[in-house]
Amino acid sequence: MHKPLIRLSFAALLCAAGNTSALEYKQVLAEESSVTFGYTQMGVPLDGKFSKFTAQLRFDPARLNKAQAKIDIDVASIDAGSAEANEEVVTKQWFNARAHPVASFVSTGIKALGNDRYEATGKLSIKGRTLDVKTPVSFRSSGDRGRFEGVFTIKRLDYAIGEGAWTDVSAVADEIQIKFNLVVTASPSKK
Repeated sequence: MHKPLIRLSFAALLCAAGNTSALEYKQVLAEESSVTFGYTQMGVPLDGKFSKFTAQLRFDPARLNKAQAKIDIDVASIDAGSAEANEEVVTKQWFNARAHPVASFVSTGIKALGNDRYEATGKLSIKGRTLDVKTPVSFRSSGDRGRFEGVFTIKRLDYAIGEGAWTDVSAVADEIQIKFNLVVTASPSKK
C-alpha cells in the first residue's frame, strides 16, 4: 500500500472516530429504580421507601459540565413500615404532605472522583426548606443502560420533619439516611 493511501485511510478513520457520539443517559426507568431511607426509632434501625417519584437527568461522563438532575418525590407515597406510621408521617408535624406534597433534589454540579465514582452537589427541598447537599454517587453502565447509586444523610430537624414533641431525637433520631438507585437508558449525545 502506498504511503499517501495509508495516510488518507488513517485520516478517514480519525474523522470517523471523531464523529461517533458518546452516550447521554437521560431516560430514568422508574419501575426499576428506587428511593429509600433508613432511620432509627427508639433505638431500632428501620427502613422505608417512597413509591412515587419522577426524575429527569442528562449525564454524559465525558461532559460533566452539562450534567443535570432533578428528582421529585411524592411524599404521600411514603411507606414507613406500617399503615399507622404512614398516616402519621404525612401530617403537619412531619412532612405536611397537604401543604408540601413534593420533596425535590436539583443538582448544581458533579465532579469525577475516579473509578466510576462522583460527587454530586445540589439543593434538597423538603417541607418548604431548601438546603445544600453533597452526595457520593457511583455510576456503572453496560451499553445504553446505566445505574446511579448513592447514599447521603440529612438531619430531619433541619427540614422541620417532626415538630412539637417529635423534636425529641431520643424517640426518632435526627439523622435520616437517603438511598437512591436510578436505572437509566441512553441515546447518542448531541454536542
